[in-house]
Amino acid sequence: MQLTYLPYDPDWVAQLRAGGTDAYGLPAERVISDGGGNPCRHCLTDIPKGAEMLICAARPFPDPQPYAETGPIFLCADCLPYTGDGLPPVLVSRKECLLKAYGADNRIVYGTGQITPTAEIEDYAGVLLSDPKVAYVDARSATNNCFTLRIIRTP
Repeated sequence: MQLTYLPYDPDWVAQLRAGGTDAYGLPAERVISDGGGNPCRHCLTDIPKGAEMLICAARPFPDPQPYAETGPIFLCADCLPYTGDGLPPVLVSRKECLLKAYGADNRIVYGTGQITPTAEIEDYAGVLLSDPKVAYVDARSATNNCFTLRIIRTP
């Protein structure tokens, strides 16, 4: 099965960069990256030391509901969305991540959440996405549970 790795919605990122608001109705905080592993959820690479970045609250779900987790994310102040093939750099540079599957109703498919070593991400995501109940898989930080990216079946 071919997998597609989706960065955070480019339209939402553009409005935030233009002074719009985050999931809590607040403007993003603008800071300088310390280079300490600040993963950009748009270009899907770590933000380099000294680069301007945004910190904001994000809810990668269409509507508020009990399973629509909201949390902090980092974004480069200026970058292009990830469009590559294969595991993005933001995952390759990590030891592991949390993978969780969601149904078309944007609710967790119970029993799918698993801390997954980097070398096994594509295999486990493929297994999850082979289940017709699963619409997508979210990759999150294994240590902080922050949203990183979404994985879907390649159309």
